Amino acid sequence: MSDVRVFVLGALVRGPMHGHQIRRQAQLDRTELWTDIKVGSLYAALHRLVAEGAIEVVRTEKAGGPARTVYALTAAGREEFIALRDRMLREVRLRPDPVDLALHYAEDLTEEDLRAMIGHRRDALTARLTAWRHQREQAEPYLRGLEPMTFDHTTARLRAEIAWHESLLEQLPHLLPLSERGSRTPAPPTGAAGPTGGGTHRAS
Repeated sequence: MSDVRVFVLGALVRGPMHGHQIRRQAQLDRTELWTDIKVGSLYAALHRLVAEGAIEVVRTEKAGGPARTVYALTAAGREEFIALRDRMLREVRLRPDPVDLALHYAEDLTEEDLRAMIGHRRDALTARLTAWRHQREQAEPYLRGLEPMTFDHTTARLRAEIAWHESLLEQLPHLLPLSERGSRTPAPPTGAAGPTGGGTHRAS
């Protein structure tokens, strides 16, 4: 399901708008921080939705600047928006984090190197949480209805991610036993020959 599709259709549910207004709304809402929407993809989405009959061009406005094409929902577009919105409300979407796959193959790393990488991720998430809280404080006077809960959802997810990273850093010494050289020593395959090629044979 395309988030940008739902955003454009949802914006036009409130009435006809031109592309610049929709783009401006996305920028003010900072949609790139809490959705998969890229502001630069909005105009392409508008053209695609017109071609598919979900929205239509109703007029062109020109008031002391460049001409603006004004779009409106069609009946089909309104029906599609309702169906997509309701599906999103029911759907649980937690995408796999690539870090889990990387950790699966990270046993050759030293504890120091892995700790630095995980710590960097933790710090980046902490910085993002700080910025998000600041943004919420700025938006607070303008939030209405369910909007505060959408902010709180992102806050809760960031806090959970930070807590997981902290837990991983705390448990690293137990999860990644190290040799004296600081790197993990792989165990030899079962039945493998010893260093001299003599297997388990004992010299007489």
